[in-house]
Formats: sequence, C-alpha cells, structure tokens
Amino acid sequence: MTFKTTLKSSFAALLLLGGATIAMTATDARADAIDDITKAGVLNVGVFADFPPFSSASADMTLKGYDIDVAQALADALKVKLKTVSVTGQNRIPYLTEHRVDLLMSVGYSKEREQVLDFAAPYAPYYIAVIGPKALDIKNKDDLAGKSIAVNRGTLEDTSLTAAAPASADVKRFDNYNAVIQAFISGQTQLMVVGNDVGAQVLARQEALAPEQKFQLLTSPSHIALNKKEDRLKQAVNDAVAKMLADGSLNKSSEAWLKTPLNPANLKD
Repeated sequence: MTFKTTLKSSFAALLLLGGATIAMTATDARADAIDDITKAGVLNVGVFADFPPFSSASADMTLKGYDIDVAQALADALKVKLKTVSVTGQNRIPYLTEHRVDLLMSVGYSKEREQVLDFAAPYAPYYIAVIGPKALDIKNKDDLAGKSIAVNRGTLEDTSLTAAAPASADVKRFDNYNAVIQAFISGQTQLMVVGNDVGAQVLARQEALAPEQKFQLLTSPSHIALNKKEDRLKQAVNDAVAKMLADGSLNKSSEAWLKTPLNPANLKD
C-alpha cells in the first residue's frame, strides 16, 4: 500500500469518525427537550381524559384534577403554556416516544417501561386501601377477621386483600367497581378495598356514612414519564415537584381531589 493510499484511507476514516460525532451530537441535542419546549412556548402533557380524581372533564369541559394541577405547575415552572393531550393506555407511550407529547402523567414504574422511558420523581400517591365507616374500628389486617369486605374480582386489590385477610374474613367479590361501591354504601359489606382513585370518589360523596381510609395494603406511586436522555427536563420536573411538596401546594391538591392529606411516605417506590 502506497503512502498516498494510506493517507486517503486515513482521511476517509477521519471523515466517517467526524460524521459519527456530528450525528451523536445532533442526537444529544434533539434529546434535550427544554429548548424545543421553550421555543414553542408550550408544554404538551399526555393525560387520561377520564381518570377522576386525577383528570376528568369539568362542567366547562376543561380537564381538572390532581394531574392537571401538577401539569400546570410544571408549565408555570418552565414559563410556557400548558397543553393537555388526551391519551389512552394503548397509545400514550408511542405518543411520548414519537414526541407528540413532552411528558406523561400517572405512569407507574416498572423495569419493562424503564427500557424505553425515563421516570421523574414520584409525584402522586397510588395505593390500595381498606375503607370503612368512621364508627368501625379497623387499624390493621388482623382487624379484618370476621368482617365482610367488598372487592373487585381478579384485580390487584383482590390479590392484595386475599394475601392479607385472615381466614375468617368474609371477602365478597364483585365484577366491577360500581358494584363494590354499592355493596359498601348499602351496608351489604362493612368494608371495601379499592385504589385511592376510586376511594376518593366515595370519601367525597358519602358524608352520612363518614367513610375513611383505615390502612393501606399496597403502595405504588405514580411518576411523570419522559423520554430517555432528557436530563434537563427531568431535573426541571423534579425541581417543580419538590417545590410543590415544600410549599404545600401538592398537599392542597391532594386534599382537594383525593380527599385526604398527602402522606410523603406514599411517594416512595
């Protein structure tokens, strides 16, 4: 091989290396969403449109709820407008990875999801609770002995209750949440086991029964999901959530929408 050939080969290799470096730099630049959000003046946030009390249509047809409060705080922190984008359980991850939204609300952490998404710090409590009337003294799973308890058949609530309940507990399984709630408020069962999203609706509407959360069976907080390698956006989200925790605004949203004070312990995976 001549010196000229060697020189040409080396030059070609440098061009390829340089092109790869430029491509990597461009990819890294695209992965940082903060600049794009700021330039557009809009934060696009994917939310479930029918997921009370976290997000649902109000009388004026705008979305309201715990998730909307937090999404608005994130937009305010970035000094841009909030645009909520209705998503479903099937399309929301593609919406994020295809950059149709910048963030997703109410995403539970899993190792499988972590392969394609990044997760900001937990911001919303999600847990399964035993709910009963204030007059009934229930403090822990041992107190479920001899009690009748409504639960939705085949759900995570069902498996959690089955694992915790004493053998003498009368577990009554129903085919949907409406049936579970009706059994409880009608007195067919003394207690019910539901997620705090369903429970909040009962706590808000049944003043005569004075229902309350007795204790929790399982805790799995919700995260805000974002695309991989968006470190600046992730830090901005974490900072905004930390500020809401510190100034009490996250607790205010919890009391307004979840009908219970925010317990920071419920924001731990």
